[in-house]
Amino acid sequence: MAPPSPPQTPPSSVVIVLFLLFSTALLCESRLSLDYYSKTCPSFTKIMQDTITNKQITSPTTAAGALRLFFHDCLPNGCDGSILISSTAFNKAERDADINLSLPGDPFDLIVRAKTALELACPNTVSCSDILAVATRDLVTMLGGPYYNVYLGRKDSRVSSASSLEGKLPKPTMSMSQLINLFSSSGFTVQEMVALSGAHTIGFSHCKEFSSNISNDTHYNPRFAQALKQACSGYPNNPTLSVFNDIMTPNKFDNLYYQNLPKGLGLLESDHGLYGDPRTKPFVELYARDQNKFFQDFAKAMQKLSVYGIKTGRRGEIRHRCDAVN
Repeated sequence: MAPPSPPQTPPSSVVIVLFLLFSTALLCESRLSLDYYSKTCPSFTKIMQDTITNKQITSPTTAAGALRLFFHDCLPNGCDGSILISSTAFNKAERDADINLSLPGDPFDLIVRAKTALELACPNTVSCSDILAVATRDLVTMLGGPYYNVYLGRKDSRVSSASSLEGKLPKPTMSMSQLINLFSSSGFTVQEMVALSGAHTIGFSHCKEFSSNISNDTHYNPRFAQALKQACSGYPNNPTLSVFNDIMTPNKFDNLYYQNLPKGLGLLESDHGLYGDPRTKPFVELYARDQNKFFQDFAKAMQKLSVYGIKTGRRGEIRHRCDAVN
């Protein structure tokens, strides 16, 4: 009886074809595009625009809050919507880390509203991370800021841990070297860091983030320092007290933030550092005199940030609710 034939090895051409098919499938699954939802959720753009407009009209601080929320989601571990997940009895999520406790509620509410409307129209289709990315861009534009493309197709993270944020988000008390190193570790240049800092042209900061420096920091304009002391005088009894980051045009996205810094009108220690450090000062001066250049560089940096560390394909999921994993 003849011995059984050894298993046949597929021809190399078949192996190559199978490899190419598999690689193409992975590529298609993970590719981002501007029209990602054009067929699976045709009403995506209209639902987002309606929800964003209604929320911003009723709560004008939503735009600044969303910009900060987006930044706190993306810079530490990538734009994956992990900041939106609520804590449980078994896990302290990112949104409850000390550095995130001051994040305002309006942008969270906006994401919930948008997700609810999208789930009704296109169930289990649109990711929470895509919702946050588009909402941030549209809100910046509504306040007069630059438009930039947001590529879609992100998947949401399945995990969120407060401990994962340690040392990955900037603090107002950090030195300029610490801030530069933090951004550099995520692949951002000094100029991109200064451009992204222009987000402080809108929004506000709580008194606890700067009040201890007012008397000791000589970079403050004296009259501005006195006004800040008065504004924050009740801070020990009312920790919610806050001051606009840009006292000149707090609800307009422009370049006045940079123009304020040489005048001693920066609010945070890190703001003063941008103008005081020779590595960052030239970019502050550039953006102070040229708003178009600021808008151009801010848009590029935001587009780069919006795809930083994203999850695609099987590395993430489409959450049914933005505040909880499936």
